[in-house]
Amino acid sequence: MAKRVAVLHGGWSNEREVSLVSGRSVAEALEGRGHAVTLIDVQRDLRALAAALDAARPDAVYNALHGHGGEDGTVQGVLEMMSLPYTHSGVMASAIAMDKPMTKRLLSTVGIRSPQGLERSREELLGGGHPMALPYVVKPAADGSTCGVTLVRQGHNGPVVADTVKPGERLLVEEFIRGRELTVGVMGDRALGVTEIRYSSEIFDYTAKYTSGHAEHVIPAPVPAPIAEEAKRVALLAHTTLGCRGVSRSDFRWDDAKPGLEGLYFLEINTQPGFTPLSLVPEQARHADIEFGELCEWILGEAQCSA
Repeated sequence: MAKRVAVLHGGWSNEREVSLVSGRSVAEALEGRGHAVTLIDVQRDLRALAAALDAARPDAVYNALHGHGGEDGTVQGVLEMMSLPYTHSGVMASAIAMDKPMTKRLLSTVGIRSPQGLERSREELLGGGHPMALPYVVKPAADGSTCGVTLVRQGHNGPVVADTVKPGERLLVEEFIRGRELTVGVMGDRALGVTEIRYSSEIFDYTAKYTSGHAEHVIPAPVPAPIAEEAKRVALLAHTTLGCRGVSRSDFRWDDAKPGLEGLYFLEINTQPGFTPLSLVPEQARHADIEFGELCEWILGEAQCSA
């Protein structure tokens, strides 16, 4: 049945440009399936957002925002207050998943292994020596799309942080797992598949993710069947443990020099993965014979509001 749909995109996070592309792609797909779509470019003005939603009078809201404000429970709370059904995860799951150290602590209680890590403020980290053995990774504790991620290698005299890291910002310092990058998309109660991401840079950073030609996606990942099955099991377990809705994507590192499942480490979960032409979840869905418009409509059908 055709619906009036408000698609939220843009926002004010570091991922604004990616969200604009995701939103336009989703809006076009939903319009192609007969829905009446209003695209709303979300700014940091909640009164303006509420007014735009009141004017659109949507049956449901498709949240195509990424990062701070749109993926961390903030906009979800606004939509709950307005009693508007919305896509993807709710307030609590969104807030926890955006906080990488909190996610690691919670998922460790169900046996999900992640790299050894610790929290530091920007000032604490730069004011001391190396907090762990080299090499290690420094990343914002609550940000997405590998924004502000730095690999501190052998030969560095001290910790290094990205220029985009703000004073006082919380950081996650994590041991660097050598090996291969894997990712698993989850759609409801189903793991879609396992993709290996190959890239020329030292880490899978923002440029490698969103610039054509900087990364290669290999699906299905050429890994042993037990590794693929474990990655899918863990991705689904992370999704359900956090109480995620709709789709999510979990990222992993696999040290293929270690025996059995020992080298597989969970890194993080994304509750609103990208829907751009280079995005991984739509690609995995296509490999599972779910075309883009069908995927968007399924996500729309999962829209909920608990208020």
